[in-house]
Amino acid sequence: MTDDKGYDGYRGQLNRQCVTIPEVLGPAGYRTYMCGKWHVCRNIKSDGDKSDWPIQRGFEKYYGTITGAGSYYDPTSLCRQNTFITPENDPDYHPAQFYYTDAIADNAVRFLQQHAKESPDKPFFFYVAFTAAHWPMHAKEKDVAKYHGKYDGGYDPIRRARIERAKKLGLIDKNVELSPEAGDWSNIHNKAWESRCMEVYAAMVDSMDQGVGRILKQLRVQNQLDNTLILFLQDNGGCAEPMNRMQSNGKGPDDLKPFGPNDLQPQIWPPMQTRDGRWVRRGEGVMPGPPDTYIAYGKNWANVSNTPFREYKHWVHEGGISTPLIAHWPGGIPASKRNRLETQPGHLVDLMATCVDLAGAGYPTERNGQKIRPREGISLVPAFTDLSLNRKQPIFWEHEGNRALRDGNWKLVAKENQSWELYDMSKDRSEMHDLSQKQADRVKKMAAEWDIIAARADVLPLGAWHGKANAKQIPKE
Repeated sequence: MTDDKGYDGYRGQLNRQCVTIPEVLGPAGYRTYMCGKWHVCRNIKSDGDKSDWPIQRGFEKYYGTITGAGSYYDPTSLCRQNTFITPENDPDYHPAQFYYTDAIADNAVRFLQQHAKESPDKPFFFYVAFTAAHWPMHAKEKDVAKYHGKYDGGYDPIRRARIERAKKLGLIDKNVELSPEAGDWSNIHNKAWESRCMEVYAAMVDSMDQGVGRILKQLRVQNQLDNTLILFLQDNGGCAEPMNRMQSNGKGPDDLKPFGPNDLQPQIWPPMQTRDGRWVRRGEGVMPGPPDTYIAYGKNWANVSNTPFREYKHWVHEGGISTPLIAHWPGGIPASKRNRLETQPGHLVDLMATCVDLAGAGYPTERNGQKIRPREGISLVPAFTDLSLNRKQPIFWEHEGNRALRDGNWKLVAKENQSWELYDMSKDRSEMHDLSQKQADRVKKMAAEWDIIAARADVLPLGAWHGKANAKQIPKE
């Protein structure tokens, strides 16, 4: 995502043929703020090109991390505006204990307070990008304590309870099948460690929820809660990456010294040390949560998180891409629609169109002398009032060669270098019954549509994400 692979669709940074939401809403009179993870640029160092950092891409105020992951206690590439800071030398934020999820929420509240003083009559766009619950599994012990013992029964009971609750709530249809289980709890020899991983994951989500609550409280204090559209979503499904779960890195050097207030954490992940000079541990049996640990919760728990779907982050089966979108807007969503489920599917590309629609902003065809490519996506606003989205083209995906297209209830999906599969989402949301052999004509038609969109979106040649030396064009099926 952040390396130049030699193809226009894979340059590792935001290009100048696109615009960001704040770049569109700013000229329409909006103040623009961001807190949290950026992860859409090549340079993550204090020197070098910053032309595609948040402040240079439309945000007036920024607090967060330029890179994609790191310690929650000492984040790599922590920035205020364009300047790298540390939890110790930040001139504006001094909590008793630094924890990145709290820092994102607290600085969001701070920006809102400043907005109320500086420009109370102006609308604002605010992008709050929490890193939770991305690895490493870091959480405050007071939050972990709420979940002690909750996952001691293993994977299967939780998956079955979740699918039944989801059906009862109407989140999924009653005919949806449970996908295969990834792990066998009876074969887990270190159950205390495995349970702890999920306890910490839950605590990370809990902490984020508390942070969202503080942001909402501030909006209420400023009398802006009813008038603010809040869109809450996740960027992918549960993550099966085995980051640091198996291999231990030992006790570390004997000459570690604490960092000074201005010393930046040089590492994104181990081998690394804490700010107070402790070696960061990894490997099976290391109980996650504290600053001197760094592991992921693993494939088996990701399978639980993705109940009832197949696959994980990286793939474009439902377990990799299906996330909820919660829209909260008391002043704009009719009372009859509140606390109700909307079954029309949306996509991340629809968020730009939605913001442009509500702001009455014009989407540019040119910016700073550079032609801007037409935007993708449609406004989701009609769904707020029970109207049809009237989507004219299918929804599309590609990630690391994994690809999919959804047209109405039909979803065409494939893993990298594998054949297309076809599913009827109205009957088989967990993608258990491949209909590609029975509906070959439909597969051929949808695959041709995907090829057209992929060419327009600079996805081709398929496999370009590997880089020019390794890219391969998969033959048409």
